[in-house]
Amino acid sequence: MNWTYECIIYLLIINFVTGILFAYDKQAAKKNRRRIPEITLHFLELAGGVFVNFVLMYTLRHKNRKFCYWAWTLLIGFVWMMILLIIFPKTNLIL
Repeated sequence: MNWTYECIIYLLIINFVTGILFAYDKQAAKKNRRRIPEITLHFLELAGGVFVNFVLMYTLRHKNRKFCYWAWTLLIGFVWMMILLIIFPKTNLIL
């Protein structure tokens, strides 16, 4: 298997896991249950799960009004876009 596809599979898996935990945190917030710490969510974003959080922040309306969370997520997303542009400089995979 090509390393490019391994990277894509990794990003799909980490985004899936991040999305599940982000949605769980939203439900926990609604039901006043124990929440997932923001540092854990940011760690998952750093691991590559930032892309699904951009979508879920607005579709679930979760953490989109917390400027500090939003700013860190935006910064992590920018870093990941730069990483992808460096890894795949001349491919059409990210366009």
